[in-house]
Amino acid sequence: QLQFVESGGGLVQSGGSLNLSCTLSGFTLDYYAVGWFRQAPGKERERVSCISMRGVSTDHADSVKGRFTISRDNAKNTVYLQMTSLKFEDTGAYYCAARGRCSNNAESWSFWGQGTSVTVST
Repeated sequence: QLQFVESGGGLVQSGGSLNLSCTLSGFTLDYYAVGWFRQAPGKERERVSCISMRGVSTDHADSVKGRFTISRDNAKNTVYLQMTSLKFEDTGAYYCAARGRCSNNAESWSFWGQGTSVTVST
């Protein structure tokens, strides 16, 4: 089963930074947009950031604009999420998924990984 492998999560103090990455093995990402999603305990999964298939355009949720940066390296089949000025409300499990084009509808995305956990302490 094709799925992303996410990494880079951990425990960080408020105001700190983390760099997440997700890699898809066995299938090229060249023709897919990739999104980062997060899910906090008791809340629905939300799309945090998205990057187009060639990385020309990116989109971020209002809650993370100016703090998170998404990028990709198609040669490595990997997408990154640089997170700075982290807040307690950024806590959650972070996932990658792929789709032809960016969308906020989580159910329409594919190749979901197991996620990586981010905990921001106050």
